Amino acid sequence: MPGPLVGVDWLAGRLGAAGLVVFDASVGAHRATDRRIPGARPFDLDGVLSDHDAPAPHAMPGAAEFAEAMRGLGLDDTDTVVVYDGAGVYSSARAWWMLRAMGFDRVAVLDGGLPAWLAAGREAEAHGPAYGGPRGSFTARPRSGLLVDSAAVVAALADPAAAVLDARTRERFAGTAPEPRPGLRGGHMPGAVNLPFGELQRDGGLMRPPAELRAAFEPLVGGVGERDRLLFSCGSGVTACVLALGATLAGYGHGPGPGHAHLAVYDGSWSEWGMPSDLPVATGS
Repeated sequence: MPGPLVGVDWLAGRLGAAGLVVFDASVGAHRATDRRIPGARPFDLDGVLSDHDAPAPHAMPGAAEFAEAMRGLGLDDTDTVVVYDGAGVYSSARAWWMLRAMGFDRVAVLDGGLPAWLAAGREAEAHGPAYGGPRGSFTARPRSGLLVDSAAVVAALADPAAAVLDARTRERFAGTAPEPRPGLRGGHMPGAVNLPFGELQRDGGLMRPPAELRAAFEPLVGGVGERDRLLFSCGSGVTACVLALGATLAGYGHGPGPGHAHLAVYDGSWSEWGMPSDLPVATGS
């Protein structure tokens, strides 16, 4: 696997190979499409692959629950995974980050997702029944720190060696547009900076090349190696993972040691922080 992002041609040349698993991680309205990449299995972020007992949507399930879901989808520890979604690069990045948080590294996002696959004239099939193949042997090996809570965000906001980036629109960040989820305060975390996830993409939902991604991050967090930690937030922990993907592609956070920041996603994101509470909120840009 060449990295955390693969193109349509890369996947098409390997589709159907033993040990390659393709997941469809579409959410919301994008689940309604009647086509899928042949053989794709449902990575159901709106269903079993979120903790519905948590106060915020799309919260990470526990390790045991996640492992059971992966085994039910036939994933083995030795497999290679490509994950896509129906929007381009949207919720697929969340599935990529979740698998990495559970210790599984042989996973990549399909650049441009299903729209890019169809635009390239690649074969698609009608959505069929849920996966019914053999169970897999997936073992969850949780990594601490890839998904964090509000306390970690509070600490990062007070740490000059860290930065908190918010993937929501500029209007929601400023508090001038209403939140789509009722009951949430408008605005942002004091000290956070705004990088709407769509600004990391070009036409067709494709991720920008690394140099352009670095140019998007550098004015906000400095160059690679200037920060120890980068934390990402959004509305419900989904598009924050697009920022995590973009930062990885740009060269931030490739591992511990000099020149590499630790990357983390705030799991509750604004769905948690924006609830009425003592957590501080600022408005304006």
